[in-house]
Amino acid sequence: MTTDTTFPDACACILAGGLSSRMGAGFKPLLTLGGRTALALLADTFRRAGISNILVATGHRGIEVTAEATRIGIRSVYNPDYETGMFSTVKTALAAVPGHCRRICLTPVDTPLFRPATVARLVTRLGAPDAPPVVYPIFSGERGHPPCLDARVIPTVMAHVGNGGLRQALASFPFEEVPVADANILADMDTPEDYAVLRSLADRRDIPTPAEAEALLAIEKVPPQGLAHARGVAAVAEALGRALNAAGSDLDIPLIKASALLHDVAKGQPHHEAAGGRLLASLGFDAAAAIVAAHRDSDLPPGAPVTEREVVYIADKFVFGRWLVPVAGRFQQKLDLFAGDPDATAAITRRRGNALRVLARIEAAVGQRAEAIIDAAGFRPGPPPAQAYAAAAARRAPASAQGPTSPRH
Repeated sequence: MTTDTTFPDACACILAGGLSSRMGAGFKPLLTLGGRTALALLADTFRRAGISNILVATGHRGIEVTAEATRIGIRSVYNPDYETGMFSTVKTALAAVPGHCRRICLTPVDTPLFRPATVARLVTRLGAPDAPPVVYPIFSGERGHPPCLDARVIPTVMAHVGNGGLRQALASFPFEEVPVADANILADMDTPEDYAVLRSLADRRDIPTPAEAEALLAIEKVPPQGLAHARGVAAVAEALGRALNAAGSDLDIPLIKASALLHDVAKGQPHHEAAGGRLLASLGFDAAAAIVAAHRDSDLPPGAPVTEREVVYIADKFVFGRWLVPVAGRFQQKLDLFAGDPDATAAITRRRGNALRVLARIEAAVGQRAEAIIDAAGFRPGPPPAQAYAAAAARRAPASAQGPTSPRH
């Protein structure tokens, strides 16, 4: 993800003055994640978020960190008092912030995996007319990095003495906690064990976790009925994906589950499949974006492997609202709804054929009926009551009075 928005009045401060005392032989600013040092990764994140003015405050092994800063094209400033604690490095960084910077994001170098979209969301919020002077990202109710500050708070921070560091220095200022779909705001590395975890997270930074998917559904204010449908599709998709893997496939189950949760994240918008794909792409979730954008229809060529996309696609066809339905029955319900619209009926019939071919491929691969797999996984909400179909028909009635309409599912 690279944002189309730039923030010329914003800057980023990376705090890299610490001793890395719990990291064993490792030195946190120069540890590699996904082929780049933690410092380089953070610089790239801020640049992709639209911030070009980036500096690193050094201390321990400052010559090495400065060399890396020079290599990646960011400024460095040295904190001679780094052994007194991180707050001295915070002050060193803020003292070096250029006068034109009105919005400042700060992060320790040992929290290097938050995403560009998170930074852009925070800086955008901080620039709003009604914004408080301090904003924090939160995930699952917990604050993470980077906090972003209005430059007006800098004199107070610089004047602060005593315990509590930056948090205490900012305690008197109004603040806002900004929800983000980014668990990596909480992912830091203090020990070799932490570093091992972050190395695995770095390899999947462009794929949302199911927990991040749930956070995005909350941010986008998906209503309860939409959440129930999303979770039903995710349960079905996960069951089918695991069955395919047991039969020899190599599908990414977390990607399947997250994409299924998010397949209708833009429901209510025109062409909501494409809109959902664009939203996810803007967050850097390209693989999930492609699945969501294609979940309405699928034409799997003979001989092509079943992928995560087809699993999410067919799972959606098994779930009407929050209820489990046969795929053929789902399309029959659509044919009944659009019986007076020849163009829509033809489109539904074509899409039914596509769905049944995908379903047949999956069932042939696993050697059993999909319904049996879903039931064995514990998803048994039962068929939809007649009134659910009646409600769908009632919603269709006003549109029918205005002329033919294309069905959305």
